[in-house]
Amino acid sequence: MVETVRWGLTGGIGSGKSTVAAMLAKLGAAVIDADAIARAVTGAGGAAVVAIGQAFGSEFIDTSGALDRDRMRALAYAEPNARKRLEAIVHPLVGQHTRQQAATAEAAGYRHLVFDVPLLVESGHWRARVDRVLVIDCGADTQTLRVMARSALSRSQVQDILAAQADRLHRLRAADAVICNDGITLDTLSSQVQSLAQRFGLSSPHSPATETPA
Repeated sequence: MVETVRWGLTGGIGSGKSTVAAMLAKLGAAVIDADAIARAVTGAGGAAVVAIGQAFGSEFIDTSGALDRDRMRALAYAEPNARKRLEAIVHPLVGQHTRQQAATAEAAGYRHLVFDVPLLVESGHWRARVDRVLVIDCGADTQTLRVMARSALSRSQVQDILAAQADRLHRLRAADAVICNDGITLDTLSSQVQSLAQRFGLSSPHSPATETPA
């Protein structure tokens, strides 16, 4: 029987985690993106929207019927408890969809599941759910510049987000493997990902894998 290997992929905002996730997917892993799930359940018509409106007020739901992220971000920084209240609504739904997607991937024959979890270290419970933790690491200056280049956030807003995440040393201490994505080309990053994937038994460009009949 072929055992399923569960990867926990994490890194601070702007670290390049999503890029690495896409590379692992090309190598045959099934990627389960917790952040994408969170965006879906808080998006227009998402499963969390009604509860968010009830807990925070209708002004936190925008005209499309989605969470007003800018308003919620401002509240979360002004009132730390607001983040916990939001997480209490969103996290159970993310957990439910994550389990469903993992079960679907396993049923399809995937034997390497990559759980892309931005706050894996901060959550406190994800470490027990994965076999290994892969951290994508880079310096805070690099993170800040990348996020500013791809979004409308100011430097101070990005720095506020960084301050709310685990510090770099804490994240690195939780890692079973680290990929440094600072000052390198995409080709070099790809080489690092391929090398690590082979080390952990993920080397086929065409997954899902299937068990060989006895």
